[in-house]
Amino acid sequence: METVLITSALPYANGPLHFGHIAGAYLPGDCYARFQRLIGNDVLYICGSDEHGVAITLSSDLAKRTPQQQVDLYHGIIQAFFEKLHFSFDHYSRTTWPGHVPVVQDFFRALEEKGLIEEKTENHLYSETEKRFLADRYVVGTCPKCGFEEARGDECQRCASSFEATDLKNPRSKLTGSPLVLKPSAHLYLRFDRFKERLAEWINSKDWKENVVKFAMHYIDDLKPRAITRDSDWGVPVPERPGKVFYVWFDAPIGYVSATKEWAQKVGQPDRWKHYWLEPKTKLVQFIGKDNIPFHAVFFPAMLMGQDLPYKLPDEIPANEFLMLEGKQFSKSDGWTIDLEDFFAKYTADQARYALAANAPETSDSEFSWKDFQKRCNTELLGKFGNFVNRVLVFAKTHCSSQMPPLGDLQGEDRHFLEQIKIQMDMISGSYSAFHLRKTCQILMELAQLGNTYFDAKKPWVSAKNPAERGILETTIAVSISCIVNLALAASPIIPETAQKIWQMLGFKTDLAKQNWSKIREMPYPTGQKLSEPEILFRKVEDEEIEEQVAKLGKKKDAQKAMAAEASLPAVKAPIQFDQIDKLDLRIAQIIEAAKIPKSKKLLKLLVDLGFEKRTVVSGIALSYDPEQLVGKKVILVANLAPATIMGIESQGMILAASFDSGLELPMIQALPPGSSVS
Repeated sequence: METVLITSALPYANGPLHFGHIAGAYLPGDCYARFQRLIGNDVLYICGSDEHGVAITLSSDLAKRTPQQQVDLYHGIIQAFFEKLHFSFDHYSRTTWPGHVPVVQDFFRALEEKGLIEEKTENHLYSETEKRFLADRYVVGTCPKCGFEEARGDECQRCASSFEATDLKNPRSKLTGSPLVLKPSAHLYLRFDRFKERLAEWINSKDWKENVVKFAMHYIDDLKPRAITRDSDWGVPVPERPGKVFYVWFDAPIGYVSATKEWAQKVGQPDRWKHYWLEPKTKLVQFIGKDNIPFHAVFFPAMLMGQDLPYKLPDEIPANEFLMLEGKQFSKSDGWTIDLEDFFAKYTADQARYALAANAPETSDSEFSWKDFQKRCNTELLGKFGNFVNRVLVFAKTHCSSQMPPLGDLQGEDRHFLEQIKIQMDMISGSYSAFHLRKTCQILMELAQLGNTYFDAKKPWVSAKNPAERGILETTIAVSISCIVNLALAASPIIPETAQKIWQMLGFKTDLAKQNWSKIREMPYPTGQKLSEPEILFRKVEDEEIEEQVAKLGKKKDAQKAMAAEASLPAVKAPIQFDQIDKLDLRIAQIIEAAKIPKSKKLLKLLVDLGFEKRTVVSGIALSYDPEQLVGKKVILVANLAPATIMGIESQGMILAASFDSGLELPMIQALPPGSSVS
């Protein structure tokens, strides 16, 4: 028996989750945990709400709540969502539980005692009106590069320049509008640069996904001391430093450890946490989205390496890519989301779990589309899986008195099908172990289809008309039920509610999720066991309801929101003369390469073709467009803009885009060739 500690990234308690979050770090973790329990391993699956950080204080200020009220609200919403989807966490914690504080402070002290913490005094923006230092998200001002007067504290949304908040001209508070001044403040830095060699050696020893290793190594190559404190009263207090708390990125991953300690206290074995975190033989698997790679593959491992206790380093970090909704990012503000209350009023948790698992973003970004959801539900869950289970059990009810008939004399076709079941189940086991949910779903449906093919080939309805073929009929049903037993077992980690329902229809009284994979596969066929009444497992999803769901996308929720949006449109700028416009050289450029820029959420590096030459352009459109969406697209480029260095890259022009609120949209150019003038 193997000891397996499983974590899923702590969701930030600053808003509700959506299916994009579930597909990345949570459903894969839950399915893996359920499978590991089935194969008899000692499993502990830990998660919890991440509840500190400046985003919490900012949103709570805007919502007229205290930070604690804000996280209480969303902790409850998030936990209820997980329960709705039948997640099997052994413990779901939160980083505001009192026991989290001493664990974080102990981590800090161990690092400090080893000389891995240094103090620096630097100027930070301070509000005399609010009597506090302000983090970047609280600051607006004039961009030092282009003069845009509403630039944010870390990046200009007009010219896409990145900078420190202290570089802003005329900085002011986002909440009160009051001017800000520079005041010295001392902060603590963790010397990550001292972990470079050890981290590199550790990462290179792992057979992880290529994107995880490359992303991690990129960070390791450029590791520098990183600030771990900030001025605030919301967060884990820094020992002996009044007014200082730890940055949320520092305290959040320690939440995995403190949550395990809370679980140990809950089960009455306070030292039990050590069995999972301090035993070298434990297998630690951390499920995350790709945006969390540096924190779980670099920063948190370094923090663990710097402890006195022999903490377990991650053995696997199966980071997934992003799930889009109908080709675009989920966005509640734009109405580009799924109304979950409405969804669960119409569809089951298992339908959602299967559709997300079958299209999991394991190696590249994938998308949830309503048409794909309909196909998964109708063609696969209903047409293949549910149809096979129902037709066999209904036939057994009619012709076998609702009892499992004897296997009887197996013929070549029966033996061949039983061997196919064994092969498919071995493949499913391997796929679960390797974190391949998409492949698991594919093989699961192949097994169901093999069952349908076998049932059709044996034609038990023909045997039912001939008393001399009673033995053949019973063998056909018995072999088919053997397949259903395996289907229920294999499907249990992905669609647990449906699998349990099948298990009960087969006459079993136990909890399938608590059974043993090998024992079920090897158990003797229970001849004569009473079968329960067959039930329809899935209903058909109609075209009309899918059309209705698609029509909802992008619509504003009410007229008040539309009015607010209209009111937020910027005023027309001061008039200019034609000769000022005439100085601009606007050209059609075709994007031939696009890539994200490390350390920036909003910037893309583009290679564009102007017809007469190729240029590199840095553009702040990464929140609205993925790189693969842009290749081949024609855009309008300011071709005679003086080159500027952004994030260390020389940008030779500016892409024009329409903007509103936080959204950007590129003009559509179709027929004109690259290099054409725009006037």
